Amino acid sequence: MSIETAVVTTDLDRLAERVEKAATLVVELKTKQAQLEAEKAELARRLDETTQKLQGQDPSLLVTELASLKKEQREFLAERKDVATRIEALLKKLDRIDA
Repeated sequence: MSIETAVVTTDLDRLAERVEKAATLVVELKTKQAQLEAEKAELARRLDETTQKLQGQDPSLLVTELASLKKEQREFLAERKDVATRIEALLKKLDRIDA
C-alpha cells in the first residue's frame, strides 16, 4: 500500500466517522423535534380547553372575585385566630378555677 492510498484511506475513515456523527445528530434532532411538536400540540389543546372554560367570562370580574375571595380568606383566618386565642384564655381560666 502506498503512502497516498494510506492517506486516502485515513481521510475516508475520518469522513465516515463525521458522516456517522452527523447522521446520529440528525436522528437526535428529529426525535427532539417530534417531542417539541407533541408538546406544542398538548399546550395548544390545553389553551383551547382553558379558553372554552373562560369563554363568556370577563377577566376583570374574575380578578375582582379572586381578590374578594382572598380578602374573605384573610378575614376568616384572622377570626379563627381570635377564636383560638379566646379559647386558650378560657381554658387558662378553667385551669385556675379547677386548681
